[in-house]
Amino acid sequence: MSPSFLYWDFTRAGGPGSGKGTQCSNIVQNFGYTHLSAGDLLRAEIKSGSENGTMIQNMIKEGKIVPAEVTIKLLQKAIQESGNEKFLIDGFPRNEENRASFESITGIVPEIVLFFDCSEEEMEKRLLNRNQGREDDNIETIRKRFKVYMESSLPVIQYYDNLGKVRRIDAAKPIDVVFEEVKAIFEKVDA
Repeated sequence: MSPSFLYWDFTRAGGPGSGKGTQCSNIVQNFGYTHLSAGDLLRAEIKSGSENGTMIQNMIKEGKIVPAEVTIKLLQKAIQESGNEKFLIDGFPRNEENRASFESITGIVPEIVLFFDCSEEEMEKRLLNRNQGREDDNIETIRKRFKVYMESSLPVIQYYDNLGKVRRIDAAKPIDVVFEEVKAIFEKVDA
């Protein structure tokens, strides 16, 4: 059986602070998926002190997208180590090159793409108030991430939307209400 993948994308209309991490936790608990956060994997690589980690850290500070090969390698390792066949991939693909590389290298196309629609103002407010101590949760980097999203990630969402794979969710609603919408989608997927 090949793994089943669901992508979440980053930033305005699915961006940082739109509630993806919170909803991933709910999905893992209720539907048995493994949550793989590209951002968490990249931050772990930074903490490892490797040469790759230094390059990743510099790119994140600038609000840039890490090369696809680096993130795909980290994702593949996490997939192999998980022992599960159902995955939520959070924060990847971030651009068209990421998407094409991932599908080409792994042969995997997502079953669905959850798109958490949330205003830039609301996401900015959430990120500044989440107090996770992350280096990239400052106003300057947050705004760079939003800009990168609009230029690079939104076309990926549009690509999958043209294939009928995107499921839009109003992420500005309360967490419980958002999860009810998510549950309805997953109940159909797992049926």
